[in-house]
Formats: sequence, C-alpha cells, structure tokens
Amino acid sequence: MKLATLKNGKRDGMLVVVSRDLTLFTAVAEIAPTLQYALDEWTNVSEQLQEVYQSLNDGSDKNAKAFEPSMCESPLPRAYHWADGSAYVNHVELVRRARGAEIPESFWTDPLMYQGGSDAFIGPTDDIPVESEAWGIDFEAEVAIVTGDVPMGVSAENAAGAIKLLMLVNDVSLRGLIPAELGKGFGFYQSKPSSAFSPVAVTPDELGGAWDGQKLHLPLRSNYNNEPFGCPNAGVDMTFSFPQLVAHAAKTRPLTAGTIIGSGTVSNKQGTEHGSAISEGGVGYSCIAEVRMIETIRDGEPSTSFMRYHDTIKIEMHDKQGVSIFGAIDQKVIPYEPILDKWFDELGNG
Repeated sequence: MKLATLKNGKRDGMLVVVSRDLTLFTAVAEIAPTLQYALDEWTNVSEQLQEVYQSLNDGSDKNAKAFEPSMCESPLPRAYHWADGSAYVNHVELVRRARGAEIPESFWTDPLMYQGGSDAFIGPTDDIPVESEAWGIDFEAEVAIVTGDVPMGVSAENAAGAIKLLMLVNDVSLRGLIPAELGKGFGFYQSKPSSAFSPVAVTPDELGGAWDGQKLHLPLRSNYNNEPFGCPNAGVDMTFSFPQLVAHAAKTRPLTAGTIIGSGTVSNKQGTEHGSAISEGGVGYSCIAEVRMIETIRDGEPSTSFMRYHDTIKIEMHDKQGVSIFGAIDQKVIPYEPILDKWFDELGNG
C-alpha cells in the first residue's frame, strides 16, 4: 500500500491512497483524514485502506484522480517524534578521519542517534530556504521508517513488527554550523533545518524481497544539479538495522505511533578504503560532506563546494524493474530573508 498527504491548507494535510505506479490517487477522509490518524488507528483502518489501494490498482476506483508529487506534503507534515540514526558507520568513520580522529570501538556496537525538529517538515518538491550559503548547505539521502506504538525497552526482534511504513528523506544539514554546536557538547539544533520526505510512504509488503524486515536492499539514487552523484545500496554496509535503531530509540521511553526514524546517510565502502565517485566507477555518495572528507584525506583539503543558491537535488529509489517506489524528493536551494516583523504583524502578535 502507498500513502501520501496532499496539501489542503491545513497543517496535517489530507491523506490519500496512491496507486502502485504513482499515477492515481483517491481521497479517504471517511476512513482516515490524516496519516497520523491512520497510524493511531492502524488496526481498525489498514484493511479498509488496503481495499481502496486494490481498487486503484485494478482500475475499479471511479473516483481516482491523477497523482502529482508537487501536490504533496511530506507524508507526515509534522510528527510527534523524529530521530535520525547513523547506521552507516563508514560515513561516521570518514567524518572523523577527515579531522584526524579515530572512531571509538563502541560506534560499531552502539548506534549514534539525534532527535531532530519534527514540527515543520517541508514537502518533497518544496524549495529549501537558507539564509546564508556560508552555512555550508548539504543534502543527506536516507531511508526512514515510521512506527506504530512501541513499548519502552523493546528488543530488536520485537521492534521489527512495529515498522508500519518506509519512505525516503533528505535530512538537510548546515555543515558550517555543526562544529560549533557539537563543540558545546549538546548536539545538533540550528545545523539541522527542516527535512523533506518522499511523496509517498509505503508498507513493507510493497517492497517484496528487497525488504528483509531489517534493511532495504536497493540503491538510493541522488542526482545533484541533474548529474548522477550517488547510488549506494541501502542494504550494504548498514551496521545497524532498522529494528536495532527502533530498539535503541525506545530504550528509556516508549515511542508513539507516527515516530519517524532515519537510517542516517547511506554510505558504501565499495570494496575500497573509502569509496569512489560514480565518475571513477564507484557508487558515489549520498551527501557532499563525504566527497569533501575524501578530498581532505587524500589531498589535505576539500575542493568540492557545498550547495549554492539555485542548486538542485533529486533523491529517488527504483525497484528492480526501474519503477520509482516512493516518488522523488526533488528540491532547489533558495535564499531566505527573515520577515519576522511582517509575520508577527499579520498574526496580530506585534
């Protein structure tokens, strides 16, 4: 089953069911007005949603309309909980090597994770507004899962059953702000602006053999300024599985339905010391920072710049037949000028 949230002028949008080939949709307000509602009532509504999905695919739904990703919010326009892991330790190792540090042994047994802002995700084709290019604008192509309710202290084995949906994410990062924030010893905040998720979220059964209940074994493709940048396989070199990430997040607190957990930047070693670009016969990268890390390790300093205004990034995953599974995150970086005085006046808060 494939689900999307259409823009309708309200914070949580309108839930729709989307056909397998991403060409048609039908509204399901009488079953579930929003995706969060559907997740809260999954036991009661998932079968009804599946019936709508079937009718879309067999052509019997007379209310179907043409689907267009630009109509979409992120599947959850806002979420109660968004936690991003760093399941690909190759990525972490490169980050630390670039600054001359070794990774602690614990990084191979205990995943890194941060809790990000989840109140204002942006849509999959929305522009990325940033106030300054000097902040080091970067994309991060990742896979994410959405859970049902998860009890505190759940084991990784039992956590697998809590995974209700999968989607893609562009976890936008402002690399120039990260060192000072981490230097305070209190994690990311300003350096992690609003993320964007794929137009549709899919149930695990849609992925067939590519999903083994632990990892998603397909290439994640990133096109930067309309050029191939990366296609690492999301199931390769993933040190921590999604059930392990869920169990880690739930170690000291329960997770409510609608919790989103990201994989971290998908990164493959590719059988070499630190991978290689597509132009060199490798599978490339899922963020600019990795290229800069490798340049630093190899040449002593980076030569590739971070994103600039009007740069574009497209993130997508295809099945083995070449069909897009989640639709594409397709975004452009634009300059942002604070308009707080005008905004507060319009809201009557001045």
